[in-house]
Amino acid sequence: MVKEFKHTEIGLIPEDWEVVSFTGEFTFLSTASYSRAEIQPHGSIGYIHYGDIHTKLDFHLKLDEYVSGYIQPEQVKTYSNIEVGDLIMADASEDYSGIGKAIEVVAKKPNQRVISGLHTFLIRPKDRERYAPKFKGYFQNNPLIKKQYDALATGLKVYSLSKTSFKNIQIPLPPLPEQEAIASALSDADEWIENLEQLIAKKRLIKQGAMQTLLTPKEDWEVKKLGEVCEILNNKRIPIKESERVKGSIPYYGANGVQGYIDGFTHDGECVLVAEDGANDLNNYPINYTTGKIWVNNHAHVLRGKNVILGTRFLSYLLKSIDFQNVLVGGTRAKLNKSVLEQIEIPFPSITEQTRIATILSDMDTELEALEQQLAKARQIKQGMMQELLTGRIRLV
Repeated sequence: MVKEFKHTEIGLIPEDWEVVSFTGEFTFLSTASYSRAEIQPHGSIGYIHYGDIHTKLDFHLKLDEYVSGYIQPEQVKTYSNIEVGDLIMADASEDYSGIGKAIEVVAKKPNQRVISGLHTFLIRPKDRERYAPKFKGYFQNNPLIKKQYDALATGLKVYSLSKTSFKNIQIPLPPLPEQEAIASALSDADEWIENLEQLIAKKRLIKQGAMQTLLTPKEDWEVKKLGEVCEILNNKRIPIKESERVKGSIPYYGANGVQGYIDGFTHDGECVLVAEDGANDLNNYPINYTTGKIWVNNHAHVLRGKNVILGTRFLSYLLKSIDFQNVLVGGTRAKLNKSVLEQIEIPFPSITEQTRIATILSDMDTELEALEQQLAKARQIKQGMMQELLTGRIRLV
C-alpha cells in the first residue's frame, strides 16, 4: 500500500512517522579528555578516541572487539561507562562530511568498562525500547538530519557542534517495525561490503606472496643496471599548469599517478612511471604501469624496457619490489635523480620467463581491480539505500 507523505519543519516524511526532538529523546553523558598520547595499549579501562570515529569506525561498534586504547584506573574520575545502545559522536570535523558522525555501540563484554574521550559526545536514549538495535547507527546519515548538523556547525578550519545546538535538531522517526526492517537491510549491505573488503585484503596478501616468490632472483638470472636495459624517455615530458590544461580524455600523470585528463599526449605505448620528486609514500614508492597515450609532467621518470632484453610490464613489478629510500636525496621533498636511477642494478630472467611472471601478476591485478569495482558499486548502492530508506521514499514495511 502506498503511504502518504506529510510536510514537516524538516521536510517531507511519511504520514505514519514521528518528528521528535533530539534533546527530548537523548541524554548527554560525561566524557573524558585524554589525548592519544595519554592512552596505552593495555589496561583495564577501555577508551574511545574521536579520531577513530572519523578514520576507523562506521555505523556500529563492538566494544568486545575494538577500543582505541586503555586508561589506567587512577586516571579515571566519574566518567560515564559506555553501554550497548549508546551513540558516540565526534563533536568536530575538518570537513562537512564528518560533521555529526556517530557510531552505535552494539556489543560489549560483561562488566567491561569503557569510557568515551576527547572531542566526543556520549549520547544515550531516554527510552531504549523506542529504537531498534543498530537503527541509531544509521539514522545519523539521514539527509534530513545531516543538513541540520551542517547548518548548526560552527568554525572555520574545524567545524564543531555544541551540546546546546542539539535542542534545535529534529529527528524523523519511523515506527519500530520499520526501524527493524531498515536496520536489517542496511546491515546486510554492510556485511556485503565487509566481505568484499576482506576478500580484497586476502587477495592482496596472496599477490604480495606471489611477487616475493616470483621476483626472487634465481641462479640463471642476469644482473644489469637500469640504464643498460631501459630507455628513459624523460625528454618528452611537458609540465602544464592545471589552469592551462585543455580538458580531454588522455590521463595526465604526475609523481603519484593520474592528476586529471587532458587533450594531447607526450608518450604512447607501454611505459613505467617512477616518481622523481613529490612522492606521497616513500615506503610504497609510486610506480605506475601505463599503456596507450599519456601525458607526463616533469615529476615522474618515464621508463620502457629495451626489446628482447626487458619486458616493460615485468619491469613495473620488479620496480615495485625495490626499496628506493636508500637512493633518494633531499629533505622534505625527496628526489630520485635520473643519474641514480640509471645506476640501480636489477636482476631479471629470460624474456620468456619475464612474460610468464608478468602474466601471472597481471591476472591477479585484473582480479583485484574487478573486486575493487564491485566494492565501489556496493558502497554506492548502500549510500543510495540509506538515502531512500531513512527518508521513507522506499518503505520496507
